[in-house]
Amino acid sequence: MPIPNADPFYSAGGDISGVAPGTVLAARQVPNPPNFFGVNTWQLAFRSTASEGKPIVGVTTVFVPIVKAPDGPLLSYQQIVNALGLKCAPSQALYSTDPNVVIRDAAALNVVFQRGWSVAMTDHLGPTSAYGAAKLGGQLTLDGIRAAKNFDPLQLRNSSVAMAGYSGGGMATAWAAALAPSYAPELNIVGSAQGGVPMSLVKMGYLLGEDTPHPAFGLVLAAAIGLGREYPDRMPVSENLTPQGTAMMNQVANSCTNDILAVGANHSAAEITANRSVFQDPEGRRVVEENSLELYPGIPRAPIFEWHSPTDVLIPVDAIDNSTRRYCAAGTPVQTLLTPSPDHLSAALLGLPAALQWLNDRFAGLPAPSTC
Repeated sequence: MPIPNADPFYSAGGDISGVAPGTVLAARQVPNPPNFFGVNTWQLAFRSTASEGKPIVGVTTVFVPIVKAPDGPLLSYQQIVNALGLKCAPSQALYSTDPNVVIRDAAALNVVFQRGWSVAMTDHLGPTSAYGAAKLGGQLTLDGIRAAKNFDPLQLRNSSVAMAGYSGGGMATAWAAALAPSYAPELNIVGSAQGGVPMSLVKMGYLLGEDTPHPAFGLVLAAAIGLGREYPDRMPVSENLTPQGTAMMNQVANSCTNDILAVGANHSAAEITANRSVFQDPEGRRVVEENSLELYPGIPRAPIFEWHSPTDVLIPVDAIDNSTRRYCAAGTPVQTLLTPSPDHLSAALLGLPAALQWLNDRFAGLPAPSTC
């Protein structure tokens, strides 16, 4: 487990089992992060739900333009967070000066603030930074939206909502879109823009170093640790590591992306697993499958803008294609944009202008296009 957060705001003590998901448990106005302009910034602690139904406390940071219409658009933006340390969560990283923690691209949100959009940025890895627990990220995202709408000083109660995110943030966004019809059917979600989404953690595990060392194996190691945190009885990862694997786990237990990648570089699961790997253990494999959106039967109701590189080497592209085909067959409008770069992160930038325009059109109430 990560080093606990000492700030009592994140625990909102007391029994919350009888409280509805999305209920605001605590609220505070905080200074704007560096280079954020024309907004007031609030943090909300809210009741959410862990993967197996336990009530938990989530936190979202909400930016509200000083000049905005009451019930103006609300964008739920899921930041890329490849992390096991609680210091890496957006609510803290936005204010960090640590070069391994700081979110360098966050100030780009000023573009949407100028349009009068409010933005909710939820700590979508949850109170134990359970990286890899993708279903959890979707539930936290939806409850973060509920909390923002429920907190009357923000004047968002009747706002239309869109969601956006790339890579790990895209995974939380895509899960939220798929879960919304059953988990939060009351939300008026007009669309989701999701890019570079790891739709299958099973395939991604094989891709990034099950048997063969891989430069990005740290992401697989981190996902295994995060899933072990979220499902300790079903996936006791720490019990199945070699001494080298245990040492690597302890090295990254409170780390953000750079350190996770450095520790895991050019290692493999076979190298650090003492007994059976996650893929050979039936229960562990079921946990990974339950967090692989390609295998989740739910269908998003709201339109989708989806972008990725068809030659992305970090994510299983066929899982995106399979999910898109299934959504299209069910009648959900999906507009797909294929970017020319094989690089995972540059594809994010290449698709961003089109994603922003697509979101603007959804808020404007225009019919959603489709490439199905």
